Amino acid sequence: MITVRVPLGDRSYDVLVGNGARSELAALLPSTARRVALVTQEGIPLEVEPGLPCERFVIGDGEQHKSLATIEALCRGFARMGLTRNDVIVGVGGGMVTDVAGFAAASWHRGIPVVHVSTTLVGMVDAAVGGKTGVNIVEGKNLVGAYWQPSGVICDLDALATLPPREVRCGRGEMAKYHFLTGDDLLAMGEAERVARCVQIKADVVAGDEREGGRRALLNYGHTLAHALEIETNHALAHGEAVGIGLVYAAHLAHHLGRISAERVQQHYEVVGGAYELDTALPDGLSPTRLVALMARDKKVLGDQLTFVLDGTQGVEVVAGVTAEAALAALASMR
Repeated sequence: MITVRVPLGDRSYDVLVGNGARSELAALLPSTARRVALVTQEGIPLEVEPGLPCERFVIGDGEQHKSLATIEALCRGFARMGLTRNDVIVGVGGGMVTDVAGFAAASWHRGIPVVHVSTTLVGMVDAAVGGKTGVNIVEGKNLVGAYWQPSGVICDLDALATLPPREVRCGRGEMAKYHFLTGDDLLAMGEAERVARCVQIKADVVAGDEREGGRRALLNYGHTLAHALEIETNHALAHGEAVGIGLVYAAHLAHHLGRISAERVQQHYEVVGGAYELDTALPDGLSPTRLVALMARDKKVLGDQLTFVLDGTQGVEVVAGVTAEAALAALASMR
């Protein structure tokens, strides 16, 4: 078992990585808790035993259920069970489940403890760690939410044995992002070490910039176009798949702006499409102007022009003031 500490003062917590890690769930629950509201989905391949009286809440599958309506339904269920501020919510599932469970925890009684048991690769290396929670609205992905740190996170690698190949690819999209942020050869590591290293990278960033005022925005490398692609394809593209394409797009945009060389763009193709075996081409039939309009709604945008996380001679950094024309030109260069 590998333990990674997320250092946030009196809100610090542990992330446990390893096979059978779910057996430590009871030890991560707050000592004040008397009941557990367990939020999950049907078909989650992991049974957990919190060691306290527990009521199970099953949310729907698919991004259409990552919604304010789901949060309301959960909170009404919490009211019926009499869940108090001293109790705890446990989210068991992938990134959608932990995002929804975390936002419900942040909202119920203005905040109660939450522990995440992540069951997907993308959840383990990204979504379950760091305290970002949220849901979608018609206008965009994750536009409504809160920063709400968990009391602990479990990454039980037993869950990965049953993941479909597409879910594994989704996790690899987030791992490819870490490759460009740190240069680590994650694929050369064992599974537990690889997941733990991704968690450590994110923990280090979150510790220095919890609410994305600066460095934490770098964790969104590849995500600006990715979120637009998810919306425009009605989530036919899964998150990690979209991030892979978004990483390549960010390289094209950086090259268009004179930040990186053509050789560096090619390195993105070699890492994303080669080492991590992800698609790098834009899906057919999408409107470039529509994609740019969606990117303009991104949470990083601070003014009238677009903001991206882009590679450069000093590494990956936030770049504001990108014009729509430049964004369109980069899309055209991917065709």
